[in-house]
Amino acid sequence: MAVSDYDDPQESEAGAAYWRANVHLLLVLLSVWFAVSFGAGILFVEPLNAYTLPGTGFPLGFWFAQQGSIYVFVALIFIYVFLMNRMDKRFGVAEEE
Repeated sequence: MAVSDYDDPQESEAGAAYWRANVHLLLVLLSVWFAVSFGAGILFVEPLNAYTLPGTGFPLGFWFAQQGSIYVFVALIFIYVFLMNRMDKRFGVAEEE
């Protein structure tokens, strides 16, 4: 790329807006992951253990610590892909199919 490609203020503003939206999305999803893995699996395990997972009999806090946080992480990956594809289309940087 030539140096003049970076001189367009409108393009740099759009790029900055895209980056801010991307970072905001990442922070939200990482916060959810932290809340589920650390919060439900460690901090709130005792109150959650008062409930059992229907059909299994496992305490809910134990389930979140062992498997629930992994399921949430995998779901967050798919949510991230879906939301990033939508964001790419909104900012005009989507990949062509």
